[in-house]
Amino acid sequence: MTDTNALPVDFARFVEERTAIASPPLLPEIKLHLANEVPDLWKATELALNSTHVPPPYWAFAWPGGQAVARYILDHPEWVRGKRVLDMASGSGMCAIAAMKAGAKKVTAVDIDLIALAAMEKNARLNDVSITIRSGIDIHKAPWWTDVIIAGDVCYEQPMATHMIHWLRLCCEKGITVLLGDPGRIYVPQDGLKRLQDYKVPALREIEDSDVRAAAVYQLFIPKG
Repeated sequence: MTDTNALPVDFARFVEERTAIASPPLLPEIKLHLANEVPDLWKATELALNSTHVPPPYWAFAWPGGQAVARYILDHPEWVRGKRVLDMASGSGMCAIAAMKAGAKKVTAVDIDLIALAAMEKNARLNDVSITIRSGIDIHKAPWWTDVIIAGDVCYEQPMATHMIHWLRLCCEKGITVLLGDPGRIYVPQDGLKRLQDYKVPALREIEDSDVRAAAVYQLFIPKG
């Protein structure tokens, strides 16, 4: 369910018409509406939104960091079982879906992209899970209604990485468990991370400049001193 009264019908139709149903390489138990061509989908997104100033369609791709987090919690469900989980910058909803499949009590998926919200809703139905979908939260304070935060591939741009890591550390200070998935982006923090698992993730060369990306899952902690 979403926190909006109704997403535009054409957004849901757009997702269905511009993608194909497939499973990410690391996640055979999850099906998503995914795309293979970035330029064509990006152009179609601009036309759909009647704007040339739209971000890339992140929601249409299973990013390496997100796949790593999703795979990790499916293999180690004790991190989320029976807990309230927040999937930040959720995109396709892949990690949120994984958390529900791993036994989370409730999962909230957040993204600012309205088409992503439509994609999340369709993907949740496709996987027969229920997630709460929101278009934003207050990142100036920790969400008291959350036990665990999962975030995949949020360090690809400096401004976003800076704001996101600052907020995630605030959440960590308040006792919230934070799991971060990252494929070695240059803006990932160099301290306060406990490495939990490494993965080799098949990738689209058009997006990642490589056929395989190394990705890791970390637990965020507050460095002493």
